[in-house]
Amino acid sequence: MSEERIDTVRLQNLAYGYRQSATLVAAIEIDLFTKIAEGSRTVGQLASSLDIAPVNAERLLVACAALGLVVKNGDEYSNAPDVERFLVKGAKNYAGPWLTTMGRSDYAEWNKLATFLRRKEPPRILGTYENFTVEDARKLHRATFSIGMGAGRRFARQVDLSKRSMILDLGGGSGCYCIAAAEKNPQIKAVVFDLPSVAVVANEYIAQCGFSDRIKAVGGDFTKDQFPEGADVVTMASNLPQYSPDIIKGVVRKAFEALRPGGEMHLIGEMLNDAKTGPLGPALWGLNEAIYLSTGVAHSEAEVSGYLKDAGFVRVSANEFVPGSLTRVTGFKPEA
Repeated sequence: MSEERIDTVRLQNLAYGYRQSATLVAAIEIDLFTKIAEGSRTVGQLASSLDIAPVNAERLLVACAALGLVVKNGDEYSNAPDVERFLVKGAKNYAGPWLTTMGRSDYAEWNKLATFLRRKEPPRILGTYENFTVEDARKLHRATFSIGMGAGRRFARQVDLSKRSMILDLGGGSGCYCIAAAEKNPQIKAVVFDLPSVAVVANEYIAQCGFSDRIKAVGGDFTKDQFPEGADVVTMASNLPQYSPDIIKGVVRKAFEALRPGGEMHLIGEMLNDAKTGPLGPALWGLNEAIYLSTGVAHSEAEVSGYLKDAGFVRVSANEFVPGSLTRVTGFKPEA
């Protein structure tokens, strides 16, 4: 029996992983997937509709087919199902701005990851968000609002809010979770509690969506400031890896104290398995905090569940939110 041959192919693929990201971003930016959806299917048709050389159209299509972004059938190409849903301009769920912005916004820093890992200065609670401006917030949420609304509507479908009246959304960004909840539940009011610069932008989105009478954004730092009172639902979504366990524990305790008796908390984030061996996405979000100079790390589902239990929440459960990406940990404050 011959021994299994060990080679460098896996390591090479990891080292050249940036090429995969660059391929996806370029395809979005030149509208490849949109042109395919509109009927350009061959190399020649796509070269013409994209106004690029046929050899470059072929190069890009071959790479996209290898990545599973497009499917080749004879001489024609079609979009993969997720590409067709999320990367065709004009589609309801178009996520191109989010992927092109987030896919390269910090590449230069990641290219110097070893330098960041060697830094000796103490991390900061807010990391690079300490000096986050209104224009920074506008730029970020122009890219993320669409995908955020998708997550917010998923939350509104998964969680029965029909008997609830007030949501407090911690670090709620542009207000997507509150807007989606208000769309489905006419009795719901909400407060988005985020950094002052973000609150300005959140109120702009809330007004655009027609919910200024029921939702307001308030500026503050939920790691140290007192929470607005009166909520029977607290949400905290997609900012979990930005903070250390001690900070998250403190935020969860404050949420428990601020909630009305019988209220519920939903902490939604990128969580590791209990062995802390994956999934890859949450692991990399934790590593990302070395670049953002924060206290943040990747947290496991068991750890997050423990944060809620230690604060006094009961009936704590971990629920799949976005498969392979996000988990929703839920707990309830006991009735008085």
